[in-house]
Amino acid sequence: MVAVLGPTNTGKTYLAIERMLGHRSGMIGFPLRLLARENYDRIVRIKGRNAVALVTGEEKILPPNPSYWVCTVESMPLDRAVDFLAVDEIQLCADPERGHIFTDRLLNARGMVETMVLGSDSMQPMIRRLVPKAEFVSRPRFSQLTYAGYKKLTRLPPRSAVIAFSATDVYAIAEMLRRQCGGTAVVLGALSPRTRNAQVGLYQAGEVDYLVATDAIGMGLNMDVDHVAFARIVKFDGFAPRRLRPAEVAQIAGRAGRHMRDGTFGTTDEVGELDAELVSRVENHEFETVKALSWRNSNLRFDTPGFLLKSLEERAPIQELSRVREADDHLALQALVRDAEILDLAKGRDAVRLLWEVCQVPDFRKVLSDAHTRLLGQIFRSLRGPTRRLDDDWVARQIARLDRTEGDIDALVARIAHIRTWTYISNRPSWLKDPLHWQERTRAIEDRLSDALHERLTQRFIDRRSATLARTLKDGRSLLGGVRADGEVVVEGHVVGRLEGFRFVPDAPDRSDEAKSLLTAARRALRDELAKRLRAFEAEPDDAFTLGPDGVLSVAGEAGGLPMARLAAGPSVLAPLVVPFDDGMLDQAQRERVRARLDRWLKGHIAGRLKPLFALSGVEGLSGAGRGLAFQLVEGLGVLPRGPVAAMVERLEREDRKALTGLGVRLGVSHLYLTALAKPAAVSLRALLWAVAKGHPLPVPVPPPGRVSVEAAPVKEGGAPPAFWEAIGYPLAGGRALRVDMLDRLETELLTAAKANAPVREVALGQRVGLSAEELGAVLGGLGYVRMVAEDGAVSWKRKRPPGPRTRRETPTNEDHPFAKLRQLSGM
Repeated sequence: MVAVLGPTNTGKTYLAIERMLGHRSGMIGFPLRLLARENYDRIVRIKGRNAVALVTGEEKILPPNPSYWVCTVESMPLDRAVDFLAVDEIQLCADPERGHIFTDRLLNARGMVETMVLGSDSMQPMIRRLVPKAEFVSRPRFSQLTYAGYKKLTRLPPRSAVIAFSATDVYAIAEMLRRQCGGTAVVLGALSPRTRNAQVGLYQAGEVDYLVATDAIGMGLNMDVDHVAFARIVKFDGFAPRRLRPAEVAQIAGRAGRHMRDGTFGTTDEVGELDAELVSRVENHEFETVKALSWRNSNLRFDTPGFLLKSLEERAPIQELSRVREADDHLALQALVRDAEILDLAKGRDAVRLLWEVCQVPDFRKVLSDAHTRLLGQIFRSLRGPTRRLDDDWVARQIARLDRTEGDIDALVARIAHIRTWTYISNRPSWLKDPLHWQERTRAIEDRLSDALHERLTQRFIDRRSATLARTLKDGRSLLGGVRADGEVVVEGHVVGRLEGFRFVPDAPDRSDEAKSLLTAARRALRDELAKRLRAFEAEPDDAFTLGPDGVLSVAGEAGGLPMARLAAGPSVLAPLVVPFDDGMLDQAQRERVRARLDRWLKGHIAGRLKPLFALSGVEGLSGAGRGLAFQLVEGLGVLPRGPVAAMVERLEREDRKALTGLGVRLGVSHLYLTALAKPAAVSLRALLWAVAKGHPLPVPVPPPGRVSVEAAPVKEGGAPPAFWEAIGYPLAGGRALRVDMLDRLETELLTAAKANAPVREVALGQRVGLSAEELGAVLGGLGYVRMVAEDGAVSWKRKRPPGPRTRRETPTNEDHPFAKLRQLSGM
């Protein structure tokens, strides 16, 4: 025997196949069906299909007289004599689940001319003890494997494989890489070989730069991996979670680098830095030697089920061998012999041997339930029945349930695992009437399910658009892009979103990592288009712009107004700031150009809508009192309560009054106001400007056009404050906001009636100011008036006397006195 030992990437498998093909006949056993199939295809290309057989538990390709046999280790037909025999990954002798199979091949499988085992250096002392005459060939690694430390998941270099040990972790990491980097291939042990090959093919073809996998990639999958990153360092070994051993880390990390190209390994996600000792061992291939090999008696007794169980439980003959824990086939046998009917049918060596063969049917689902045991019991009963075969109708029903490609990833994985069990069964020719038919049927179903699973994995974890863009962005290459007539943005042949004005709407969830990548790609690809649109925007006529009640400035577009900026508090109420929306497409200088154009329009818009206010601010020739009133009127947006400025009104000269009247200023009973600003457009604009300056939520409750009075909600219930209603020319009175010119008319009529001692016609008064009797009563009550009804039914309204003592001297100068108000109104 020759033991070819060394780390990964040493060409051990290549050497073994080369040696085998140098003999007239040979057989090689691999640890995985996937590896057996890969190397079968390779040998067929060299020797032809008729010279090579493939034997795995689920697949058999048997030409009439093959010279070379490519198998899984469990399926090696050891009764066939060959010149050369090899077993790959011989260190699996120490595996607690499958190790006894490899140990049996190490001890008992031999070629007539040459025998070779391939694996890790850690097996050398054990092979020396068990096979004293073995020769050893050490193979150095072709390339260097070095530790690169911790990297964030989003900072991993291209051509990286990320390692986790559960489907949940693999899916979560793959989803993150899809969002950040455009996608990843996925490899798990639960995938069928066809799906695994398809996923690896995506990675190898360069459609994605990342691979997320379990330790399933550690066994000889040949891929162009430059870096292996461990996202987890703890795995569940069937009994409990445990940290990976240094040799296991090296086996997986050894996937990095190919032939003469160096590789790196490190950590990511939840794993911190690896300790120095572990790193040193992996880099220098220094591992603890295997101390014991898993073993199970292969010289079984088939006299009775009891003898079979006893032979399976025999102790290891030497201390270097450790009896394997009860394997799945052993556990299945224990369960079946507890069934009295099974035990009755298992009489005679042939029946017991058949029972053992049935127990070795694998449960690829690994669900640890008794469903598989029940299936095995049904199979054994059928095989011990009159026909000694499985009933075709029953098999058809079992298989038909699995021939469905709908469902999510987990459902497809479960169906594939189940059909693989039936594929294994169909490769037992004596169990079925037409085994070839069922082999073709189960393989066809497995292929369909595998293709559907590959499609689901690709849809979920690979975004070809984002992957293409991510690679191009990393390379720094120019992106080809444009905008279709309907606004769709196309970059490198992929639709990435829509361009609405300068706003890019990505074809991805808002605020997602994918949306950020698409925005970056669109911004780089549309530089010329954005520059052209900016020039056109600056040349837009003023009537293309609008200001909404929400304070948003928009420009006309095909799909309606395109929001461009919002208002913010500025140096004064009449001079708000324009803040362009930052959608990431324009740079700072371009946004400033947008702001300047909108600011120019806004100033003209405000000046046009509030022209009387700006005329008042620029008036000349007024006295000090006149200038003071004009200034305060402008600050109050054209409305000013008279009470606080009554003294200034008294000091107005006749020329001042004439000038103010000419500018549209009305010196009302309770307010000074600009009559022209009662128009709906001016009211709406004043409301918006006041809210922006005061930081009040938008939109604000502006009275509908034509309404002179509206109900005002209390501030404690979310209503606007009194200052707002004053600013827009709708002072509050009795829970209602009344347009200031109507309020002035109302108070003037009441004062006139009071002076003439004439009754007030309530209905007529309400009609003149646009109020119902109920609304009129509420307003006048809010203004401090009391409704008086004489014996003859005449109605009059009088102001309540203010509380406290009152002297004769105070009466003439009290502004609340009706005659004092009348004197102010008449300018006396």
